[in-house]
Amino acid sequence: MIELYTWMTPNGQKASIMLEEVGLPYRVHAIDITKGEQFAPSFLKIAPNNKIPAIVDTDNGLHLMESGAILLYLAEKTGKLWPQDFPTKWRVVEWLMWQMGGPGPFLGQVHHFVKFNPGRSAYAEERYAKEAKRLWRVLDTRLAEMDYVAGDYSIADIAIWPWISRFAWQTVDFADHPHVKRWYLAIAERPAVERGWDILREGRAIPLP
Repeated sequence: MIELYTWMTPNGQKASIMLEEVGLPYRVHAIDITKGEQFAPSFLKIAPNNKIPAIVDTDNGLHLMESGAILLYLAEKTGKLWPQDFPTKWRVVEWLMWQMGGPGPFLGQVHHFVKFNPGRSAYAEERYAKEAKRLWRVLDTRLAEMDYVAGDYSIADIAIWPWISRFAWQTVDFADHPHVKRWYLAIAERPAVERGWDILREGRAIPLP
């Protein structure tokens, strides 16, 4: 059993989508970050950085924070969604790290300044919206060459997709990124993604362009 501590954010949805895809039994513990529950001492013992998601594997007592580490662990535990042949293994890691260093932090800043705090800093809005557009172009260029970012569907796609699902907040247009649109819609149709996206079972539909 995997104990999943999470909330409805892109990083949280990475873990829940992965758990649905690989079919491991898991139990959800909602950590309401709007109420500061991520700072509770009990959660700190599991996730020292006070961020969701985090997991505890009751098979061996391992607890992990950081969504990228969780994806890698679950892929290795199940032997799914992380091919081990060379060089595909490292192509998956490459695009996973791209998400961790690019779309994650930078699209998150677009959400902060453009969606939730508009008008606070014109410089920040321009800087992060410009970077969002650049990252979308990178992804679109990559997906012009193949169906998924590392060849077959993998943890790299699972890492990136939830961030793209917030497209309405990111000052970008799917019309300018047809390959991202095709990829996004294909993943949105996966039953495991549908279940993992609405992890708290609130009846939220996946946003569609």
